[in-house]
Amino acid sequence: MFDPSAPHIIILLIVVLLLFGSSRLPGAANALGKSMHIFKKSVQGQDQDGQPFDKTSATATAQPPAPQPPALQATTPYDGVNQQQLADLQRQVADLQRQNSGAQDSVPNSQQPF
Repeated sequence: MFDPSAPHIIILLIVVLLLFGSSRLPGAANALGKSMHIFKKSVQGQDQDGQPFDKTSATATAQPPAPQPPALQATTPYDGVNQQQLADLQRQVADLQRQNSGAQDSVPNSQQPF
């Protein structure tokens, strides 16, 4: 496998220096260090401030849920009207589907749109 001896490490460092350039390496190392720090804290069960992370602290800082609109009750006077409108719309959809299927049967294959 890979034996990390001194010549290998030197060649690897030269290749990295050539690929990224000397101006980008400090920023890349800084970002890598911060990422490793955050990863270690998350593995240890701590938040970004170093405090132990538990579910109660996460929910205490969360925003309360938005109020939900009241549900329509079955005894509203509009219930019958809504049901009638729904039945009318369903009937219209069924009529349109029948008309569409009948119109497709009467059109020859050469004249059908794509």
